[in-house]
Amino acid sequence: MRFIKRFFFLLLLAVVCSAGWLGWFAGKPLALSGISLEFSIPPGLSLRAASQQMSAAGLGFSPWQFTLLARLLGKSAEIKAGSYVVEKGITPLQLLGKLTRGDVTQAEIVFVEGKTFRQLRTVLDASAEVKHDTARLSDAEVLTLLGAGEAHPEGLFFPDTYLFSKNSSDLDILRRAYRAMKRRLDSEWVRRDPEVPFATPYAALIMASIVEKETGSAADRSQVAAVFINRLRLGMLLQTDPTVIYGVGDLQGNLRKSHLLTDTPYNTYTRAGLPPTPIAMPGLASLQAVLHPPKSDKLYFVARGDGSSEFSRTLDEHNRAVAKYLRGR
Repeated sequence: MRFIKRFFFLLLLAVVCSAGWLGWFAGKPLALSGISLEFSIPPGLSLRAASQQMSAAGLGFSPWQFTLLARLLGKSAEIKAGSYVVEKGITPLQLLGKLTRGDVTQAEIVFVEGKTFRQLRTVLDASAEVKHDTARLSDAEVLTLLGAGEAHPEGLFFPDTYLFSKNSSDLDILRRAYRAMKRRLDSEWVRRDPEVPFATPYAALIMASIVEKETGSAADRSQVAAVFINRLRLGMLLQTDPTVIYGVGDLQGNLRKSHLLTDTPYNTYTRAGLPPTPIAMPGLASLQAVLHPPKSDKLYFVARGDGSSEFSRTLDEHNRAVAKYLRGR
């Protein structure tokens, strides 16, 4: 009987001591190595490994201590991956709450409408916030890793502002942008005007990229789309400079007449129909413009010089507009 009493006494003492230690450790501010500290927890890391990583980052506790705290509180499976910043004075309990809420620090990157895939990759490569997993890969290798069925990357990524945890893979960001474009394009394609002259969503994407590059004023976007769609319906040459420039590649200086006469797959002055791929990233407004164009009889347009365009129905009207807005400068 005395043995049993002693056993329960020791057990109670152990519970009280554990509770006391838990309260002491959980509520004592961590001895950070600086005023603030930034660290990351990669996806798939175990609680023990995450505790070791945080300890090595300078959070001022032994890995077993934080591991035990999380397990005693039933939070061992709730810690979320990501980048975190903690300030001096934070306690282990507050840290655990931050990790289980996924209160991560976020960075952002902007993919701009009208930019090419080469320019998009330059933006990614210049970011200090991402992990550069694609830096040494070719465009084709990137597409393979994304599981993309397309052979060419141009126009496949939706221009937007993307928030991400610091040190995220650039491949993950590209995957999000690729899926976003696919969702947007598929959604607009299902609701398209049945009379648009596109056999596939990809053809519409190509036209949207041209409209994106040719639109100087947002108010003119739908009319620009109508002009090119009317030309496509009539079998006219599209005759759009941005496709020629894309086909030239690294254009040095201004576009010249010799460029317009040099045949490439992207020269819409020498070849009928659409070029083989998009020439840039079109935004949602351009996708909507080419898949829901207004009724129009216009076949030409010229820049007025203030960002807007003058639209014409006949070649004579267009020539007069050119004389007014270009030759008269």
